[in-house]
Order: sequence, then structure tokens, then C-alpha cells
Amino acid sequence: MTDELELLRRANPVRDDDPRFAEGPLSHESESRLSHLMASAGTGVGTGAGTVGERRPGRTRTRLVWALAATVVVAVTATALLLVGPNTTPAVAAPRPLVVRADSTPVLLDTLVGRAERDAADGSAGLRKGTHAQSWSVGMSEDEPPVTLPVERVVRWNADDSHTELVVATDPRHPGRRVLTDADDGPRLVDDGHVISEQTFPPSWSDAPPQSPPPHDATRLRAYLREAQHVDTPLTTGELLDATALLLDTWTLGARENAALARLLADAKGLRPVGQVTDRLGRLGQAYVYDGAGYRRMLIMDPADGAVLGLEATAAVDEPEYGVETGDVMDYSAWIR
Repeated sequence: MTDELELLRRANPVRDDDPRFAEGPLSHESESRLSHLMASAGTGVGTGAGTVGERRPGRTRTRLVWALAATVVVAVTATALLLVGPNTTPAVAAPRPLVVRADSTPVLLDTLVGRAERDAADGSAGLRKGTHAQSWSVGMSEDEPPVTLPVERVVRWNADDSHTELVVATDPRHPGRRVLTDADDGPRLVDDGHVISEQTFPPSWSDAPPQSPPPHDATRLRAYLREAQHVDTPLTTGELLDATALLLDTWTLGARENAALARLLADAKGLRPVGQVTDRLGRLGQAYVYDGAGYRRMLIMDPADGAVLGLEATAAVDEPEYGVETGDVMDYSAWIR
């Protein structure tokens, strides 16, 4: 590992003492500006997976968002190739889209809301800041084949408002297999995963969404997500799905928050139940599809308690200049509780 780390250090063009890149907690205003910038670009912070929102003006906006995602993917992939060595095959193949079981019966979102509310009444799982997720996004280029990398990420917050983040490349030979465990003594490898980054951040606190605790009733959660997305009008369904990803990339929801979010999703227009799927981590879930301009989003929810398990975006139109065909997976996230 020492040799690989030395290669990375030599590849870094920025000196350790460069004042322009000093680390430290952001002010409330800085965090708000950063969140607004990322929201306006349609990307989720910290996942490495671009999200596709509804506020884009046609296909030009779609390309911009996927291009931004590609920038992150290229940087991560370059790191991974250094770490895994020249004889290891990189993750060059895009995943296949999730397939709905033909013999399954679609379940209405209102039904899942009822199950989520019963689960919340039992006083089960509580809210916890931090996340554990696997994510992937396509890297696009006009003259090179896509080289992409699935990653798994664990973020844990401490009592003093400091937090740690561990990002690991998953094994492309076994897509979806977990390589990290979020144990009591900290996240650690459970399989042959290659560490991309492991960082500890100083105490930082913000009262602005999504850093502030999400409310557990639907009305207040709707306002919270609007603030997180920096919009003054009611959230469209595409924006709600983007806000859901941002929320789950920051928090592990408790039963009451799950119920509130399920209620918002059930009230959203255009989300239609399509049946049962097996997600990237081998879990059975109920799928709900939303068709946007040039893309399709699939929401996967736990049929037992209404918790969101994952989101997947696929192309709904061909993009021949990028080698993208209708049905290609553009990005996905799978959240682990």
C-alpha cells in the first residue's frame, strides 16, 4: 500500500500547505451556497453518483448532469486503477437495469404508507445521522469507452459533531456484494475492497437542511426538502426523488421519518407501481417508476416498512454521441440500514 500511496501523492499537483485548499468547517452561509450550487447542478453530494432532476431544460441539461457525474467517476476510477494494479481488470461494464418480476403484483404506495405508519407506531428504529450506501454512475466521453466504478461509502457522525468517511471500490466481478460493515467499532472491510479514501473531519454543525435533523411528519418534511433543494415552489416528482437521494445520503431514517417520506412519495404525481424487483444488494423490493424528459427513474421500497432501498436512472432516449442507448443504466444508489 505504501508504494500506491506514494504514487497518489506524486500525482497531486497541489502542495499540502497551499492556503487555497485549507480544510476546516464551513460557515452556515458557505454550506448554504455549496448546497445551492450542487442542487442547481442536479447532483447528490458525496455519493459519486449523478442524479437526474426535473428542472433541466431538455436534453442539454441531462447531458450536463451526466457529464458532471462523469467528472467524479473519472477521478475515482483513476485512483482505483492505481490501487488495484495493472493486472486487475477495471470495472468497464455498465450494470444491467433492474428487471421487474413478470409474475409479481404491483403494490400501491398508499399500502406501503399504511405499513410504514404501523411500523412507526411500534417505536422501532430511530433516526441516525450518517449513511451507508453503494452507488454507481456512468462516465461518458465522445471518444473513449466508459470506464466506471461502483463504490461503497460509510459516513459516521460522532457525539462531538466530527465525522468519518470511508469510501471503498466494490469488486466488479461481484456487483452489489457488500464490502463494508458499519460495526460498533467503526466501518471496516468484510471483503476484498480497495480503499479509495478514508477521512476524518473536524466538528461541524449546521441548522440548514439536509444537515439539520429531518422532521417526522409529512407537512414539515415537505418544507424541509424544499429548503434542501433550494426551491420556493412545490417540489415536482423529479425534484422530490432528488431530494430523497440527498436526504438518504446524509441520514439513516428512523421509522417515523420513513413513514413521513413514504407519505410524500405516495402523494407525488407520476410514480406508478410496476411490481417486485431484486435490488443491487439482493433485497426484494417494490418498484415505482417515474418517466421524465429523456430518462426514467425507478424507486425501490421495502414492502414491509415502506423504507426507500434504492433509486435507479435509465436513459429513455438514445444519445449516440456518447454511446448511450435507450434502457442503459445511468446511475443508481442502494442505501443500507
